[in-house]
Amino acid sequence: MTKHESVRAGRIIDAQLHLLDRQILDPSGTPVTTVDDLELTDVAWNEPLVEGAEAPLVENLLSGPVLATRIFGGRPPRSRWHRIAWSHLVEIGVALRIDADGDDFDVRWVERWMRDHVIRRIPGGSHDPE
Repeated sequence: MTKHESVRAGRIIDAQLHLLDRQILDPSGTPVTTVDDLELTDVAWNEPLVEGAEAPLVENLLSGPVLATRIFGGRPPRSRWHRIAWSHLVEIGVALRIDADGDDFDVRWVERWMRDHVIRRIPGGSHDPE
């Protein structure tokens, strides 16, 4: 049994209940991001699913700038989404666990930029508190 079979072996999950708005944690338990949307196999976002057809599979967990679209409607451009491949997912629970370090994904670029350009300039901001 591979490490992904426990998550992928034909398990049917409710995306809204088990995936959306869940926090993603890396192997060390550090929060990476939250799931804002899903990218499915062979499904256009504006086409309804046909009853009796084979269920689509999740390809990627998406995270991105969704606050404005939740308030005003619409969808962010595809280029603004940050993708975490479904193959990285190892556990679905209260939080989702992935097998890769959170810094390996572009989703944390804002946090890294703030750390490097703002926090480090604050006196005492470049080291851990004592």
